[in-house]
Amino acid sequence: MIMRSNLEFAASAIVMLLVTIGPLETAAIFGVLTSGARRTARRRLAVEAVAIAGGVLVVFAIGGTDFLRLLHVGIPAFQVAAGILLLLQSIELLFAHPSGLSALTASEEKEARATGEIAVFPLAIPLIAGPASITAAMLLMGQAGANLVRVVVFFLALLLALALTWTALVLVEPLGRLLGVVGTNVIARISGILLAALAVQFMFDGIRESHLLG
Repeated sequence: MIMRSNLEFAASAIVMLLVTIGPLETAAIFGVLTSGARRTARRRLAVEAVAIAGGVLVVFAIGGTDFLRLLHVGIPAFQVAAGILLLLQSIELLFAHPSGLSALTASEEKEARATGEIAVFPLAIPLIAGPASITAAMLLMGQAGANLVRVVVFFLALLLALALTWTALVLVEPLGRLLGVVGTNVIARISGILLAALAVQFMFDGIRESHLLG
């Protein structure tokens, strides 16, 4: 029973982190912003962006719950809020309508093109470590609690998601040729369905643990 519970947590963590980080979506924007850069420069930017984003996500995962406690925000309230935020992210994926939650607004894209260093902004933040992925990391770490196995599983899932993101950034050109627009959209919509189900489950869990319904 414990093994099954940990496996379910692992599956949930991998799916949620992959969907909220969005390696393919990030790679698509990376390809546009670095279209004139050399391959070595692209690799350097990919490493820097993933490393910075990973650091941000780890910091929020470890210290996020304590920060919420300082604000007198309970875990059930955060679960409901996180569920709503992730549900919005899933709607964005399903209908392909970027809202600024995990995509760049027009002004942000213009600013990104004007700067010579894009590893921090917009690649690391907000594309990789954005509101949705930060929320997911905090929520998963809160679920792991003091369970050492789940904590290890979370960090392994995060490492896997970041490794796949780095791979997508480095291989952005062949991936673009292989998947095309249609393939990328199909993956995004399937991811949106999975994320929507997870988001609703988090809201149900938060409402149940808050005892609002007795």
